[in-house]
Amino acid sequence: MKSLRELTPAKLQDVRILLSDIDDTITSEGQLEAHAYSALHRLKQAGFIVIPVTGRPAGWCDHIARMWPVDGVIGENGAFYFVYDRARKKMRQVFWTDDDAMRRNRARLDALGSEILEAIPGCALASDQPYRLADLAVDFCEDVPPLAEHDVERIVAQFEKAGATAKVSSIHVNGWFGDYDKLTMTRRMLADEYSLDEAQSARSVIFAGDSPNDAPMFGAFDLSVGVANVRDMLHRIASPPAYVTTHHSGKGFSELADHILAARGA
Repeated sequence: MKSLRELTPAKLQDVRILLSDIDDTITSEGQLEAHAYSALHRLKQAGFIVIPVTGRPAGWCDHIARMWPVDGVIGENGAFYFVYDRARKKMRQVFWTDDDAMRRNRARLDALGSEILEAIPGCALASDQPYRLADLAVDFCEDVPPLAEHDVERIVAQFEKAGATAKVSSIHVNGWFGDYDKLTMTRRMLADEYSLDEAQSARSVIFAGDSPNDAPMFGAFDLSVGVANVRDMLHRIASPPAYVTTHHSGKGFSELADHILAARGA
């Protein structure tokens, strides 16, 4: 990974869209601090399109799309994207699968959740699980004492044994049934909302993240940045980011925002 200093103004001249993970990328130790929220505002005021790409639930994403200075949000690791039309006061929701498939998958995931909790002592359903529509989030360190790495691997194995996709974030193992992830829904949103194909996205999009479920995004975008705590997860990340910040978590995100804005003279 290269220093952020090597992400030169020339490389950033065509960037107009910032995609970013939330947990431990925009937030720090579970909190959205003032400097990070200010960074979102400053990017928006400078004319950038800002879209969080998160594993967090639909209930949170409705709030984020409405209340944060963003242009939309991709949630539950790519299960959907939400865009809030402030002029019309209307939320537009685009889901990867139809309602019937989501209902069937919900029942399978609920049953699988009970099996995982019984098989792996110490884990728990994530506190935000009641607000999820398409996935199951198993907490291994957010609101429970941190589990050993081999226990996290056992959670992943339980999902995969049932035929589900499983991705590890900095706090949860998220599992779902479906052929999507953060990247597939990002591609769909960029095409549908901004008429961007993969080649155009390579020039105009930058992504920031920190954990294994961001690996598809790191691998897809040449302008990919890890906040410094990404180093703690590199053993789990098949495709690491191209660049890395000096600071961790939200301070790293603010560092990236400052770098982008300085490069554009904003």
